[in-house]
Amino acid sequence: MSFGERNSWIYLAVCLISYGIYLAVILGRSQGVPLAEVPYVAPMLWTIGIAIAAMIVLVIIFSIAAGISAPKECGKTDQRDREIHRFGEYLGLWFVVFGGAAALGMSMAEMDHFWISNELYLAFVLSSVVGSAAKIVAYRRGFQAW
Repeated sequence: MSFGERNSWIYLAVCLISYGIYLAVILGRSQGVPLAEVPYVAPMLWTIGIAIAAMIVLVIIFSIAAGISAPKECGKTDQRDREIHRFGEYLGLWFVVFGGAAALGMSMAEMDHFWISNELYLAFVLSSVVGSAAKIVAYRRGFQAW
């Protein structure tokens, strides 16, 4: 498994798990309270921070493990890896664009900060998930550069 594919799997798993934990915390706190009144800032910041730290630690651990088994191959990328990375990032970026436009519309409609913040967080998570999934599919099934 290449360095880029391994990192894509890590990003995909960490994003899905951390967002799932965030949703569980927020929905757990909403028992009998309107969702927009649930304190969400601290859980959001904690899950984002822990997800970033987990990604860094897991990439380091798996890179060390890969370096032990194949030190000459560790961290090497070629043109195909760069194109797959670019393809996944561009595809995921659309969710950030649509999320930003939706947040702009929500703020113009003077919606509650809860909904705007959670919509933006979801857009970033979807961007990471779709980008990582596209990279994994490109690595597994082949990639045709345009």
